[in-house]
Amino acid sequence: MARGGLGELEHQTMLALLGLGEDAYTAPIAEKLEDSTGRRTKVAAVYIVLRRLEEKGLVTSLMQDATEGGRDRRYFKVTEEGMERLRRARRAYESLWEGLDSLVVTDR
Repeated sequence: MARGGLGELEHQTMLALLGLGEDAYTAPIAEKLEDSTGRRTKVAAVYIVLRRLEEKGLVTSLMQDATEGGRDRRYFKVTEEGMERLRRARRAYESLWEGLDSLVVTDR
């Protein structure tokens, strides 16, 4: 079992990658994170997180040539090891949340 859990931004970034599918490069990832969390997310911060995740073997990347008039882009994808880490994190959170629904106010 891998040591250490996923940091919040790492976890959210991996989920954003999954949600974006084929369009998972840095700018849309930052935009999805902002839309989903309501927090301003700098592209540079996302890039740093993606590199860290890649070093850990949790994501891979592939540079693709630019389309007409565009720029080359590095696209990211969650690895199978990354998927397993997300599954474990989800199970842990669901276990911790078990029985707490009545304590959490959801009317706001």
